[in-house]
Amino acid sequence: MSVFSNPASRSKDDAFAYTSAILELLGDRDPLAVLKETLTALPRALDGLSDADSARPEAPGKWSIRHVVRHLADADLVWAWRLRLVLAQDRPTLTGYDQDLWSSRLHYDESPVTQSLEDFSVIRRMNLRLIDRATPADLARVGVHSERGDESIAHMVRLYAGHDLLHLNQIARICRTVEEART
Repeated sequence: MSVFSNPASRSKDDAFAYTSAILELLGDRDPLAVLKETLTALPRALDGLSDADSARPEAPGKWSIRHVVRHLADADLVWAWRLRLVLAQDRPTLTGYDQDLWSSRLHYDESPVTQSLEDFSVIRRMNLRLIDRATPADLARVGVHSERGDESIAHMVRLYAGHDLLHLNQIARICRTVEEART
């Protein structure tokens, strides 16, 4: 299992390794800039892909581009809820979720990339407007993640930016696999 896998039953050590790896991808890049850039980088990464291309997994048992883009939309939906909870409540519990169960049970394999991209764009813009209006005190507010412990909004901003980079890299890898299959 990769450090970037996200089963619901992960241990605290696994959760720490996941968070560290995601933040390492971000490095010292401006997280808000990354979150905004993803709005244009994602459609650019998908440009020219056919529906069949978007449905081709990277390898047997791995996600396709359809899966990844739907995951990004749903991850931002989860983040939208978490942001609002933390901004409106004191130290709310932030539940984790199993991305593979979501993928399977919510039929990511049947999700048209264009619809998932549209969903992602709408939700991301909503989240960015909320972050843009946040005060320093708002960014310091904390929720208690069920797997990772205390997470401030500022930390979430960094985490979701690193998450974007992870999945943009994954899409690029899958695109190379699709291209290799064509030749």
